[in-house]
Amino acid sequence: MPNGVAVHADPHGVADHAHAHHPALQHHFQTLEQQHEASTLGMWIFLVTEVMFFGGLLMAYLLYRVWYPTAWSEGSLELDIYLGGFNTVVLIGSSLTMAFGVRAAQTGEQKATVRWLLLTIALGLTFLVVKGFEYHHKYELNHIPGPNFHFEGPFASQVEIFLSLYFGLTGLHALHMIIGCVMMGVITWMAHKGRFSPEWYTPVELAGLYWHFVDIVWIFLFPLLYLVDRAHQLS
Repeated sequence: MPNGVAVHADPHGVADHAHAHHPALQHHFQTLEQQHEASTLGMWIFLVTEVMFFGGLLMAYLLYRVWYPTAWSEGSLELDIYLGGFNTVVLIGSSLTMAFGVRAAQTGEQKATVRWLLLTIALGLTFLVVKGFEYHHKYELNHIPGPNFHFEGPFASQVEIFLSLYFGLTGLHALHMIIGCVMMGVITWMAHKGRFSPEWYTPVELAGLYWHFVDIVWIFLFPLLYLVDRAHQLS
């Protein structure tokens, strides 16, 4: 039947009741609303585990910052505040395009959904390319922690700890960005194929939640890594 609506009939061929069945409705859910609520709850539980994951690294960063405030200031000055600031603007913009993409999916605007999602992916890739330039610059300066690490000054070993946490936090964040871009690519393909409608757009909304979470993590990382201790040193 059109629009994926099935009519359940009794054994004699007479329809005892009509029951709308959306193609996206899984067999273990009764309605799309129930499925949407369960999926959203599952995503929020996943994001809570991600908060705890990043939270452990952030607590280590803050603890070492209390122990080695001077080294943290020196390490922060080694980061490129302009590239970090540019990436912050890029991610804030990607959250906006993602929100527009979700809205377009909610209203059934297929082409607009694809456009906004593609723009979100483009901004995410821009972030990763800029981060790659930052990492390459650190490689040229031998500022990557390890046997070849080199830093002038009496706090070199503490600065190495700072940069270890910098690469750990930003590298983990970049990994989440890569996963997000791949996920967005799949969602965009589904939108291009017309899989979403005002009745069912759950994957777009859940992908948006994930994307916003990754953006929010960067909103915390940027001031902690680039701004706070730099301001302390310059003052």
